[in-house]
Amino acid sequence: MNGLDEAINDLWDARTDLVVGDPLALSPVRMAIHHLNTGRARVAEIDRDNEVIVHEWLRRAILLYFKLSAVEVVTAPPFEFADKIPLKDNFQRFGVRVVPGAIARYGAFLESGVVLMPSFVNVGAYVGRNTMVDTWATVGSCAQIGANVHLSGGVGIGGVLEPPQAKPVVIEDDVFVGSRCMIVEGARVRKGAKLGAGVILSPSIPVIDAETGAEISRGDVPERAVAVMANRVKSFAGGDFGLPCVLVLRYLAEGEVHDKLALESILREHGVSV
Repeated sequence: MNGLDEAINDLWDARTDLVVGDPLALSPVRMAIHHLNTGRARVAEIDRDNEVIVHEWLRRAILLYFKLSAVEVVTAPPFEFADKIPLKDNFQRFGVRVVPGAIARYGAFLESGVVLMPSFVNVGAYVGRNTMVDTWATVGSCAQIGANVHLSGGVGIGGVLEPPQAKPVVIEDDVFVGSRCMIVEGARVRKGAKLGAGVILSPSIPVIDAETGAEISRGDVPERAVAVMANRVKSFAGGDFGLPCVLVLRYLAEGEVHDKLALESILREHGVSV
């Protein structure tokens, strides 16, 4: 972006010498955060090879923003906050519905049609068109959420600013994430997948095909998979114990669309809930 990435990387290399409020340092940092806030830039995206690419300089810009900014009073009457990052604003102008109790920090991008129930969206996050962030759901720093996604009540999408090169969580388009799911540490849920309630997904959690028992991946739910939380037994010196896994019950046909009622019917066949 016209050398902005180089300017941020130079500041990062000199970060130990930076002081709060330095106007020369804050100028490029604020510009980078502005680009995140407006969706002109995003911390991570999927390339032509279907791989997640992280733009490390933007994550560095967020960390520099924290370092260079002083704590200030932020008001949203009748509430008052003390933070280094202001609240996001102009929701109605950009076609975003925000229910009282929802908070989005400046530097997060919310595309038109997003609905925020009382929830939290952190700096650097990207939330795509027509996505619902339901009650008490959290979208962590730099998390990438696609279009037409439903993050159900209490869902936790983990954030990541450090360590360097760590990938953020990626939820692709048309995904349904059931209540109280926790998706963290760079896990990925691919297009059209549906997760039942209480799924915990991280890079260490195996994803297993229910039909074959084969391990498909770690921390990566395949496209159009209908998946639930499960356990698989593993023997240790002290006995047999159930270790968590994500179980793929079936795959939706390409183009097959399921509303919540249809998904509940599929999951009930296997004795689990949405």
